[in-house]
Amino acid sequence: MHTDRRQFIAAAAAAAALPAPHASAAEAPKPRPIRIGVSTYSFWQFKNEKLRDVEACIDLAGEMGFDAVEVLHRQMTDETPAGMQKIKRRAFLNGMGLCGFSIHQGFVFADRAERKKNIDHTIKCLEMCYAMGIPTMRVNTGRWGTTKSFDDLMKDRGIEPNLPGVTDDEGFKWVIDSLTECLKAAEKCGVVMGLENHWGLGRTPEGVLRIVDAVDSPWLRVTMDTGNFLEDPYDKLEKLAPKAVLVQAKTYFGGGLWYTLDLDNDKIAKMLRKHNYKGVVSLEFEGKEDPRTGVRKSLAVLRKALAV
Repeated sequence: MHTDRRQFIAAAAAAAALPAPHASAAEAPKPRPIRIGVSTYSFWQFKNEKLRDVEACIDLAGEMGFDAVEVLHRQMTDETPAGMQKIKRRAFLNGMGLCGFSIHQGFVFADRAERKKNIDHTIKCLEMCYAMGIPTMRVNTGRWGTTKSFDDLMKDRGIEPNLPGVTDDEGFKWVIDSLTECLKAAEKCGVVMGLENHWGLGRTPEGVLRIVDAVDSPWLRVTMDTGNFLEDPYDKLEKLAPKAVLVQAKTYFGGGLWYTLDLDNDKIAKMLRKHNYKGVVSLEFEGKEDPRTGVRKSLAVLRKALAV
């Protein structure tokens, strides 16, 4: 064996025997930045018909530099297997994931058949998530529906009368029982349902957590919407943050469609880091400005707040 080869082997063995150096604090890995997604709702807003096409929204999101896209179910015009795979393919080609699926359903109906219809719809949508490779799905409690106009509901700060003769406790039982019936499908599909702080029985953090804690399953957690607590939001958001699997961040460039909140995104970002949130923050742009510019501005705001 040549001398230089013997020296190389001896040096390698000596190096292997040395203890690994301890990384200094300066060399410690930095926290991974929170990824920022955008809901297709941010472009469509139920009114911008030229921006309804989900695949077109995905292309816009990719051009703007988002990390992921959340799909609004009501925005889809093709629910066939081929249509769903086109959406998944479009996100992949734009270098993004599909981070969430927002559906509309509710369980506060006195008629059991109506509740069953919404349970079946929820299960169908869980299966759609599975087909598109989406890991979490927004669900709601539903609302009483005694205020017929959504504009009027917003004027009333999301508060509406119960159904005649129905108590909150009855409503909570309907929601808890209905979501429990969806758990097997959620587990089979590998999709975590996220109960949103929305209207109805989900209007308060206590209402959301009452349901999530009663169902007591890893397949039901929280979708935390930063813009759905209209008064004193931060303490309320803090209660939901530990169980959040998706965060929807509202912005209002051009003034809000229904209301405008002056949200402190730096404070919200600090809260998310405190609770070790590792999921996606998905933008829901709800301003009157053209989404092509309002969404881009919103991304800059969220990037600044979420920077590490």
